[in-house]
Amino acid sequence: MIRDVEVMVIGGGPAGLCAAQAAASAGTHVLLCERDYVPGGQLVKQTHKFFGSERQYAGDRGIFIGKKLVQEVMEDPNIEVLTEATVLGMYEDGIVTVLKDEKHLKFRPKKTIVATGAAEKFLTFPNNDLPGIYGAGAVQTLMNVAGVKPAERVVMVGAGNIGLIVSYQLLQAGVNVVSLVEAAPKIGGFLVHAAKLRRAGVPIRTGYTVKEAYGNGKLEGVVICQLDEKWQQIPGTEEDIPCDTLCLAVGLTPLSELCWQAGCHMEFIRELSGHVPITDENLMTSVDGLYAAGDVSGIEEASSAMVEGRLAGYAVAVSLGYDVEKSQAEADAARAELKELRSGPMGGKIRAGLEKVAQKRGDAV
Repeated sequence: MIRDVEVMVIGGGPAGLCAAQAAASAGTHVLLCERDYVPGGQLVKQTHKFFGSERQYAGDRGIFIGKKLVQEVMEDPNIEVLTEATVLGMYEDGIVTVLKDEKHLKFRPKKTIVATGAAEKFLTFPNNDLPGIYGAGAVQTLMNVAGVKPAERVVMVGAGNIGLIVSYQLLQAGVNVVSLVEAAPKIGGFLVHAAKLRRAGVPIRTGYTVKEAYGNGKLEGVVICQLDEKWQQIPGTEEDIPCDTLCLAVGLTPLSELCWQAGCHMEFIRELSGHVPITDENLMTSVDGLYAAGDVSGIEEASSAMVEGRLAGYAVAVSLGYDVEKSQAEADAARAELKELRSGPMGGKIRAGLEKVAQKRGDAV
Protein backbone atom coordinates (compact mmCIF):
# COMPACT_ATOMS: atom_id res chain seq x y z
CA MET A 1 0.00 0.00 0.00
CA ILE A 2 1.34 3.41 -0.99
CA ARG A 3 0.36 6.46 1.04
CA ASP A 4 0.27 9.88 -0.61
CA VAL A 5 1.69 12.76 1.44
CA GLU A 6 2.00 16.43 0.63
CA VAL A 7 5.44 17.22 2.06
CA MET A 8 7.97 14.73 3.44
CA VAL A 9 10.89 15.94 5.54
CA ILE A 10 13.67 13.39 6.01
CA GLY A 11 15.64 14.06 9.19
CA GLY A 12 14.54 15.66 12.45
CA GLY A 13 17.64 17.71 13.24
CA PRO A 14 17.78 21.52 13.27
CA ALA A 15 17.25 21.82 9.50
CA GLY A 16 14.46 19.24 9.33
CA LEU A 17 12.56 20.62 12.31
CA CYS A 18 12.64 24.16 10.94
CA ALA A 19 11.71 22.98 7.44
CA ALA A 20 8.69 21.08 8.76
CA GLN A 21 7.64 24.01 10.91
CA ALA A 22 7.93 26.52 8.07
CA ALA A 23 6.06 24.43 5.53
CA ALA A 24 3.30 23.59 8.01
CA SER A 25 2.89 27.21 9.12
CA ALA A 26 1.85 28.05 5.56
CA GLY A 27 -0.82 25.34 5.61
CA THR A 28 0.87 22.31 4.06
CA HIS A 29 0.60 18.87 5.63
CA VAL A 30 4.03 17.50 6.57
CA LEU A 31 5.32 14.02 7.37
CA LEU A 32 8.63 14.19 9.28
CA CYS A 33 10.72 11.00 9.44
CA GLU A 34 13.45 10.72 12.08
CA ARG A 35 15.55 7.56 12.46
CA ASP A 36 16.36 8.20 16.15
CA TYR A 37 13.91 7.68 19.01
CA VAL A 38 13.52 11.44 19.47
CA PRO A 39 13.92 14.39 17.06
CA GLY A 40 16.49 17.11 17.66
CA GLY A 41 19.60 15.84 15.92
CA GLN A 42 22.79 17.44 17.20
CA LEU A 43 20.82 19.92 19.31
CA VAL A 44 20.01 17.27 21.94
CA LYS A 45 23.65 17.23 23.08
CA GLN A 46 24.78 20.81 22.49
CA THR A 47 25.01 22.47 25.91
CA HIS A 48 26.89 25.55 24.68
CA LYS A 49 25.23 28.88 23.88
CA PHE A 50 24.55 29.82 20.26
CA PHE A 51 25.75 32.89 18.38
CA GLY A 52 23.82 34.73 15.66
CA SER A 53 20.69 36.84 16.01
CA GLU A 54 17.61 36.62 18.21
CA ARG A 55 15.75 34.74 15.49
CA GLN A 56 18.56 32.17 15.48
CA TYR A 57 18.21 31.78 19.27
CA ALA A 58 21.43 33.62 20.10
CA GLY A 59 22.31 33.20 23.77
CA ASP A 60 20.25 30.01 24.15
CA ARG A 61 21.83 26.60 24.64
CA GLY A 62 21.38 24.00 21.92
CA ILE A 63 19.57 21.56 24.20
CA PHE A 64 16.91 24.16 25.01
CA ILE A 65 16.59 25.22 21.36
CA GLY A 66 16.07 21.57 20.43
CA LYS A 67 13.38 21.08 23.09
CA LYS A 68 11.56 24.21 21.93
CA LEU A 69 11.61 23.20 18.26
CA VAL A 70 10.57 19.60 18.99
CA GLN A 71 7.68 20.75 21.18
CA GLU A 72 6.44 23.17 18.52
CA VAL A 73 6.61 20.50 15.84
CA MET A 74 4.92 17.85 17.98
CA GLU A 75 2.06 20.23 18.82
CA ASP A 76 1.48 21.36 15.22
CA PRO A 77 -1.65 19.65 13.83
CA ASN A 78 -0.24 19.94 10.30
CA ILE A 79 2.85 17.86 11.15
CA GLU A 80 2.98 14.09 11.64
CA VAL A 81 6.21 12.83 13.20
CA LEU A 82 7.50 9.29 12.75
CA THR A 83 10.41 8.45 15.08
CA GLU A 84 12.62 5.38 14.79
CA ALA A 85 11.71 5.58 11.12
CA THR A 86 14.65 5.05 8.78
CA VAL A 87 14.23 6.18 5.17
CA LEU A 88 15.65 3.36 3.07
CA GLY A 89 15.37 4.70 -0.44
CA MET A 90 14.04 7.22 -2.95
CA TYR A 91 13.09 5.92 -6.38
CA GLU A 92 12.50 7.18 -9.90
CA ASP A 93 8.74 6.73 -9.64
CA GLY A 94 8.64 9.11 -6.67
CA ILE A 95 8.20 6.42 -4.03
CA VAL A 96 10.04 6.81 -0.72
CA THR A 97 10.43 3.70 1.44
CA VAL A 98 10.68 3.79 5.24
CA LEU A 99 11.46 1.11 7.85
CA LYS A 100 9.26 1.62 10.91
CA ASP A 101 8.43 -0.97 13.60
CA GLU A 102 9.91 -3.70 11.39
CA LYS A 103 7.45 -2.75 8.65
CA HIS A 104 8.34 -1.57 5.15
CA LEU A 105 6.25 1.54 4.49
CA LYS A 106 5.84 3.29 1.14
CA PHE A 107 5.04 6.97 0.62
CA ARG A 108 4.51 9.16 -2.45
CA PRO A 109 5.28 12.78 -1.45
CA LYS A 110 4.50 15.75 -3.68
CA LYS A 111 7.59 17.52 -2.31
CA THR A 112 10.52 16.17 -0.30
CA ILE A 113 13.09 17.97 1.85
CA VAL A 114 16.23 15.95 2.62
CA ALA A 115 17.77 17.10 5.91
CA THR A 116 19.85 14.05 6.81
CA GLY A 117 22.78 15.98 8.28
CA ALA A 118 26.35 14.70 8.38
CA ALA A 119 28.65 11.97 9.69
CA GLU A 120 31.99 12.26 11.45
CA LYS A 121 35.20 11.79 9.53
CA PHE A 122 37.96 9.58 10.88
CA LEU A 123 41.76 9.70 10.86
CA THR A 124 44.23 7.09 9.60
CA PHE A 125 47.16 6.11 11.83
CA PRO A 126 48.56 2.84 13.28
CA ASN A 127 46.25 1.24 15.88
CA ASN A 128 43.38 3.62 15.22
CA ASP A 129 40.96 0.77 15.96
CA LEU A 130 41.89 0.44 19.65
CA PRO A 131 39.00 0.71 22.14
CA GLY A 132 39.12 4.21 23.58
CA ILE A 133 39.30 6.04 20.23
CA TYR A 134 36.07 7.91 19.50
CA GLY A 135 34.59 10.59 17.31
CA ALA A 136 33.88 13.83 19.18
CA GLY A 137 30.16 13.48 18.54
CA ALA A 138 30.10 10.05 20.18
CA VAL A 139 31.86 11.40 23.27
CA GLN A 140 29.47 14.35 23.39
CA THR A 141 26.51 11.95 23.25
CA LEU A 142 27.90 9.86 26.11
CA MET A 143 28.32 12.95 28.28
CA ASN A 144 25.35 15.13 27.47
CA VAL A 145 22.68 12.58 26.53
CA ALA A 146 23.55 9.39 28.42
CA GLY A 147 25.16 11.17 31.39
CA VAL A 148 28.25 8.96 31.24
CA LYS A 149 31.73 10.23 32.06
CA PRO A 150 33.56 8.94 28.96
CA ALA A 151 37.19 9.09 30.12
CA GLU A 152 39.78 10.19 32.66
CA ARG A 153 42.58 11.51 30.40
CA VAL A 154 41.72 12.70 26.89
CA VAL A 155 43.72 13.88 23.91
CA MET A 156 41.53 15.84 21.49
CA VAL A 157 42.43 15.99 17.79
CA GLY A 158 41.03 18.98 15.91
CA ALA A 159 40.74 22.66 16.87
CA GLY A 160 37.61 23.49 14.91
CA ASN A 161 34.50 24.50 16.83
CA ILE A 162 33.51 20.90 17.57
CA GLY A 163 36.92 20.02 19.02
CA LEU A 164 37.08 23.19 21.08
CA ILE A 165 33.52 22.96 22.40
CA VAL A 166 33.64 19.25 23.25
CA SER A 167 37.01 19.74 24.97
CA TYR A 168 35.47 22.34 27.26
CA GLN A 169 32.45 20.13 27.93
CA LEU A 170 34.84 17.31 28.86
CA LEU A 171 36.45 19.64 31.41
CA GLN A 172 33.01 20.45 32.79
CA ALA A 173 32.37 16.71 33.18
CA GLY A 174 35.53 16.32 35.26
CA VAL A 175 37.71 14.84 32.53
CA ASN A 176 41.38 15.84 32.26
CA VAL A 177 41.98 17.13 28.71
CA VAL A 178 45.74 16.69 28.58
CA SER A 179 46.25 18.13 25.10
CA LEU A 180 44.49 19.42 22.01
CA VAL A 181 46.25 18.64 18.72
CA GLU A 182 45.59 20.46 15.44
CA ALA A 183 47.31 19.68 12.13
CA ALA A 184 46.70 23.13 10.66
CA PRO A 185 49.07 25.99 11.55
CA LYS A 186 46.29 27.87 13.37
CA ILE A 187 43.06 27.23 15.24
CA GLY A 188 40.08 26.78 12.95
CA GLY A 189 37.24 27.46 15.41
CA PHE A 190 36.07 30.59 17.14
CA LEU A 191 38.79 32.06 19.36
CA VAL A 192 36.32 32.59 22.19
CA HIS A 193 36.09 28.80 22.55
CA ALA A 194 39.87 28.38 22.40
CA ALA A 195 40.37 31.11 25.01
CA LYS A 196 38.29 29.16 27.55
CA LEU A 197 40.54 26.14 27.09
CA ARG A 198 43.73 28.17 27.41
CA ARG A 199 42.45 29.76 30.62
CA ALA A 200 41.80 26.25 31.94
CA GLY A 201 45.41 25.30 31.17
CA VAL A 202 44.78 22.96 28.22
CA PRO A 203 47.78 23.05 25.83
CA ILE A 204 46.76 23.59 22.20
CA ARG A 205 49.41 22.32 19.79
CA THR A 206 48.96 23.57 16.22
CA GLY A 207 50.97 21.99 13.42
CA TYR A 208 50.80 18.56 15.12
CA THR A 209 49.17 15.23 14.26
CA VAL A 210 48.80 11.75 15.73
CA LYS A 211 51.63 9.49 14.60
CA GLU A 212 50.32 6.35 16.28
CA ALA A 213 48.26 5.01 19.16
CA TYR A 214 49.31 2.18 21.45
CA GLY A 215 47.89 -0.07 24.16
CA ASN A 216 47.32 -3.67 25.16
CA GLY A 217 43.72 -4.36 24.18
CA LYS A 218 42.71 -0.75 24.83
CA LEU A 219 44.15 2.71 24.34
CA GLU A 220 46.96 3.56 26.77
CA GLY A 221 48.55 6.50 24.97
CA VAL A 222 49.32 8.26 21.71
CA VAL A 223 52.44 9.54 20.01
CA ILE A 224 52.08 12.94 18.37
CA CYS A 225 54.56 14.75 16.12
CA GLN A 226 54.99 18.01 14.27
CA LEU A 227 54.16 18.59 10.61
CA ASP A 228 56.14 20.63 8.11
CA GLU A 229 54.69 23.12 5.63
CA LYS A 230 53.92 20.22 3.27
CA TRP A 231 51.95 18.38 5.98
CA GLN A 232 54.67 15.75 6.33
CA GLN A 233 55.70 14.35 9.72
CA ILE A 234 59.00 15.75 11.04
CA PRO A 235 61.26 13.00 12.46
CA GLY A 236 62.57 13.67 15.94
CA THR A 237 59.55 15.74 17.06
CA GLU A 238 57.63 12.81 18.54
CA GLU A 239 55.99 13.21 21.95
CA ASP A 240 54.41 10.40 23.98
CA ILE A 241 51.16 11.32 25.80
CA PRO A 242 49.59 8.72 28.12
CA CYS A 243 45.78 8.77 27.88
CA ASP A 244 42.80 6.44 28.03
CA THR A 245 40.79 8.20 25.32
CA LEU A 246 41.58 9.80 21.98
CA CYS A 247 38.79 12.03 20.69
CA LEU A 248 38.71 12.83 16.96
CA ALA A 249 37.13 16.08 15.81
CA VAL A 250 38.56 16.09 12.29
CA GLY A 251 35.50 17.23 10.41
CA LEU A 252 32.14 16.10 9.11
CA THR A 253 30.99 14.83 5.74
CA PRO A 254 27.47 15.28 4.31
CA LEU A 255 25.14 12.26 4.55
CA SER A 256 24.03 12.57 0.95
CA GLU A 257 23.34 8.92 0.03
CA LEU A 258 19.62 9.55 -0.55
CA CYS A 259 20.42 12.42 -2.91
CA TRP A 260 22.71 10.11 -4.88
CA GLN A 261 20.00 7.47 -5.07
CA ALA A 262 17.38 9.99 -6.17
CA GLY A 263 19.58 10.94 -9.12
CA CYS A 264 20.49 14.47 -8.01
CA HIS A 265 23.33 16.29 -9.73
CA MET A 266 26.16 15.74 -7.21
CA GLU A 267 29.58 17.37 -7.05
CA PHE A 268 32.58 17.10 -4.73
CA ILE A 269 33.16 20.56 -3.27
CA ARG A 270 35.99 20.66 -0.75
CA GLU A 271 34.82 23.84 0.95
CA LEU A 272 31.48 22.14 1.71
CA SER A 273 33.29 19.04 3.04
CA GLY A 274 32.32 16.44 0.49
CA HIS A 275 29.87 15.42 -2.21
CA VAL A 276 26.79 17.65 -2.11
CA PRO A 277 23.68 18.06 -4.26
CA ILE A 278 23.71 21.09 -6.52
CA THR A 279 20.79 23.29 -5.46
CA ASP A 280 19.17 26.51 -6.64
CA GLU A 281 18.41 29.63 -4.59
CA ASN A 282 15.41 27.84 -3.05
CA LEU A 283 17.56 24.80 -2.14
CA MET A 284 15.84 22.62 -4.74
CA THR A 285 18.11 19.99 -6.27
CA SER A 286 18.26 19.03 -9.94
CA VAL A 287 15.40 16.60 -9.24
CA ASP A 288 12.11 18.49 -9.47
CA GLY A 289 10.39 18.76 -6.09
CA LEU A 290 13.38 17.46 -4.10
CA TYR A 291 15.08 19.94 -1.75
CA ALA A 292 18.19 19.66 0.46
CA ALA A 293 18.78 21.70 3.63
CA GLY A 294 21.37 21.71 6.39
CA ASP A 295 24.63 19.79 6.54
CA VAL A 296 23.59 17.41 3.75
CA SER A 297 24.25 20.30 1.36
CA GLY A 298 27.41 21.60 3.05
CA ILE A 299 28.81 21.60 6.58
CA GLU A 300 27.99 24.72 8.62
CA GLU A 301 26.86 25.67 12.11
CA ALA A 302 23.44 24.63 13.43
CA SER A 303 22.26 28.25 13.13
CA SER A 304 22.71 28.11 9.36
CA ALA A 305 21.05 24.70 9.19
CA MET A 306 17.95 26.05 10.93
CA VAL A 307 17.71 29.00 8.54
CA GLU A 308 18.22 26.74 5.53
CA GLY A 309 15.41 24.55 6.84
CA ARG A 310 13.09 27.54 7.02
CA LEU A 311 14.08 28.58 3.49
CA ALA A 312 13.36 25.13 2.08
CA GLY A 313 10.08 24.85 3.98
CA TYR A 314 8.75 28.18 2.78
CA ALA A 315 9.98 27.54 -0.77
CA VAL A 316 8.04 24.27 -0.79
CA ALA A 317 4.93 26.10 0.44
CA VAL A 318 5.28 28.62 -2.40
CA SER A 319 5.67 25.83 -4.97
CA LEU A 320 2.47 24.20 -3.68
CA GLY A 321 0.55 27.49 -3.73
CA TYR A 322 0.14 27.91 0.05
CA ASP A 323 0.00 31.47 1.42
CA VAL A 324 2.29 32.44 -1.43
CA GLU A 325 2.89 36.13 -0.66
CA LYS A 326 3.80 35.56 3.01
CA SER A 327 5.75 32.37 2.31
CA GLN A 328 7.79 34.11 -0.40
CA ALA A 329 8.56 36.98 1.97
CA GLU A 330 9.70 34.52 4.64
CA ALA A 331 11.89 32.68 2.11
CA ASP A 332 13.48 35.97 1.08
CA ALA A 333 14.09 36.85 4.74
CA ALA A 334 15.77 33.48 5.30
CA ARG A 335 18.09 34.10 2.35
CA ALA A 336 19.04 37.46 3.86
CA GLU A 337 19.74 35.79 7.23
CA LEU A 338 22.00 33.22 5.57
CA LYS A 339 23.93 35.97 3.82
CA GLU A 340 24.47 37.70 7.16
CA LEU A 341 25.53 34.48 8.90
CA ARG A 342 28.05 33.76 6.15
CA SER A 343 29.59 37.25 6.13
CA GLY A 344 32.98 38.07 7.57
CA PRO A 345 36.23 36.08 7.66
CA MET A 346 34.72 32.94 9.24
CA GLY A 347 32.23 32.66 6.39
CA GLY A 348 34.84 32.77 3.65
CA LYS A 349 35.04 29.01 3.24
CA ILE A 350 31.31 28.46 2.87
CA ARG A 351 30.99 31.43 0.51
CA ALA A 352 33.69 29.94 -1.72
CA GLY A 353 31.85 26.60 -1.70
CA LEU A 354 28.54 28.19 -2.61
CA GLU A 355 30.17 30.05 -5.48
CA LYS A 356 31.26 26.67 -6.84
CA VAL A 357 27.71 25.37 -6.42
CA ALA A 358 26.44 28.31 -8.49
CA GLN A 359 29.05 27.60 -11.17
CA LYS A 360 28.13 23.92 -11.29
CA ARG A 361 24.46 24.86 -11.47
CA GLY A 362 25.23 26.98 -14.49
CA ASP A 363 27.13 24.08 -16.06
CA ALA A 364 24.13 21.81 -15.50
CA VAL A 365 21.84 24.25 -17.24
